[in-house]
Amino acid sequence: MNKTELIAAVAEKTELDKKEAEKVVSAVFDTIVEKVAAGEDIRIVGFGTFECRERKERTGVNPRTKEQITIPASKIPAFKAGKAFKEIVDGKE
Repeated sequence: MNKTELIAAVAEKTELDKKEAEKVVSAVFDTIVEKVAAGEDIRIVGFGTFECRERKERTGVNPRTKEQITIPASKIPAFKAGKAFKEIVDGKE
């Protein structure tokens, strides 16, 4: 499913037109990105948690030259599924 299909599904479930559903979906995504980029966690009970994780500086290998390189520390977005979400996907609910 891509974003257009998600918008169509939301529009159908909420009985909104597609333009309104697109605004809602885009606003949710934009808010998640803004808050996680600012270092905040977003916890949605029964769904999961969006968070920003920090990766430490580490040593890697350049595949072309086989030379060791230092990979700098970075921040990455992460999602951890909630218990209810996991159970539904696993078929337990």
